[in-house]
Amino acid sequence: MAMQEIEFDRSLLGVEHQVETITVDKEKILAFCQAIGETNPLYTDDAAAKAAGYRALLAPPTFSTLLVRGTDRPDIKLNFGRTSFRAGEAIEVLGPIHAGDVLDVRSSLKTVYTKTGRSGTMCFVVWETSFTNREGERVIAVQESMVRR
Repeated sequence: MAMQEIEFDRSLLGVEHQVETITVDKEKILAFCQAIGETNPLYTDDAAAKAAGYRALLAPPTFSTLLVRGTDRPDIKLNFGRTSFRAGEAIEVLGPIHAGDVLDVRSSLKTVYTKTGRSGTMCFVVWETSFTNREGERVIAVQESMVRR
């Protein structure tokens, strides 16, 4: 099945959308560190992070997975299958994330395509999302794939 045959809103392809703005909460960083057993003082002690030259407590790199999971995107009105699930993601941490940072989240629909496997034809939807702080630094880049069958 070619992309021309897949029913979805093609006007969204390649168009960047402001999805949301997130404020990185110090308490959420600390709770995350406790949940995963993180003990590095840069991530658990505000004074230690500042003494190391950072403006505030740092979020560990894996904290970015929480930010990515909560991101909403425009509905592409995909008319294919009934079951959706995550096919994969690649998260690249590009810079430090500090407690108190305000991150602008922007997403764009990269591609929509089909692939046939043992269980039949599946439709893949690939999004690219970036998180940029108020200083204009891109701190997280994500590529996510969702499957519909």
